Amino acid sequence: MLAPAVVLAFDGMMNMDIAWVRAQFPAFEQPSLQGQAFFENAGGSYTCKQVVDRLYRYYTERKVQPYAPYEASRLAGDEMDEARRRLAAMLGAKTHELSFGPSTTQNTYVLSQAVRQWLKPGEAIVVTNQDHEANSGPWRRLADAGIEVREWQIDPETGLLDVADLENLLDDKVRLVCFPHCSNVVGALNDLVEITAMAQTAGARVCVDGVSYAPHGFPDVGAIGCDIYLFSAYKTYGPHQGIMVIREDFGFDLPNQGHHFNGDTLYKRFTPAGPDHAQVAASAGMADYMEAFSAHHGGGKGAAAARFSHDLMRDHEVALLQPLLDYVCAKNSVRLIGPNDATKRAPTVAMALQSHAEDVAAQLAPLGVMAGGGDFYAGRALGAMGVDLDKGVLRVSFTHYTEKAEVDKLIAALDQVL
Repeated sequence: MLAPAVVLAFDGMMNMDIAWVRAQFPAFEQPSLQGQAFFENAGGSYTCKQVVDRLYRYYTERKVQPYAPYEASRLAGDEMDEARRRLAAMLGAKTHELSFGPSTTQNTYVLSQAVRQWLKPGEAIVVTNQDHEANSGPWRRLADAGIEVREWQIDPETGLLDVADLENLLDDKVRLVCFPHCSNVVGALNDLVEITAMAQTAGARVCVDGVSYAPHGFPDVGAIGCDIYLFSAYKTYGPHQGIMVIREDFGFDLPNQGHHFNGDTLYKRFTPAGPDHAQVAASAGMADYMEAFSAHHGGGKGAAAARFSHDLMRDHEVALLQPLLDYVCAKNSVRLIGPNDATKRAPTVAMALQSHAEDVAAQLAPLGVMAGGGDFYAGRALGAMGVDLDKGVLRVSFTHYTEKAEVDKLIAALDQVL
């Protein structure tokens, strides 16, 4: 029997059951983490118990070569297939359009090698300086192969991308446009549907880096319409895997990067190292969690669970984020990077300070706040905004399992150290 739907009131809004949510994450029960408010979720989230349980079961009961006829092997393969099937459905993709790799950085690098063979000298791609280096560096290196690399630049004051600037970069030479769903320091949500439509109308394919957005709710990649969408399972409550959706027409246009005998299988074409069997299987726990979340709050299953969970998670995050943004904006000694409207950004908040950000992060630690300082591999964006890269930025990031008391604790701690 399903637990009854529970919806709590918070600041006049209807919100999720935060107690139930936190009970799904073993980290909150660990004595060593008691009293610690975790604000470095953009670097990697806590893992939900559904993933932990599946990983433990795989290593203790299924740790054999999968897809052989004996029972343990058959079950191992079935669980890997289940992860791909259920996550693809939640992302609005076909099962074979979803593939796993060791990380999003590695997935992007392999993709860039395929694109290098696909493009012709003189053709062009568009990248941004808003990106994390993982979705920028591999594409920029294509210039070594004679590919023209055009940079879609952010506004140096706001950190935002203007679609009018992209339109000026597009012509019949541009074959691929690469940009983030949101930046890991700016946090602003880019209009994926508008950008994708503009690029595809100009004859270009579209690659979206979703690493900094997916932790806040699985996107509907089918509705977005992009050709590639990448994100990291270890930032979405799962194991250390990179997840990639690539549309089959584009995937088969690109040269195979895997073993020659896997060339006819889309989800094997861009994973030359082969899959991590246990971690792929455990990724089905991410789907388990989304469905359990949805069921607990009165939502549906499968793709409907992903959409329902996405919206409820975002509502909770926005409600917690706005007071933090208001606090930061009121501090004369702090420059907020990105929008001050919680509805227009992810809860990843970077602050340029007068002192070195890593030192401030270290001062927060004894106060029970786990945060980070540095450039977070987003040096191009921060440099374009005039941030002193030697000092870096203090970054505090949270997700839907964060509670209001932790945000209050963060603000009180910042008051002591800023």
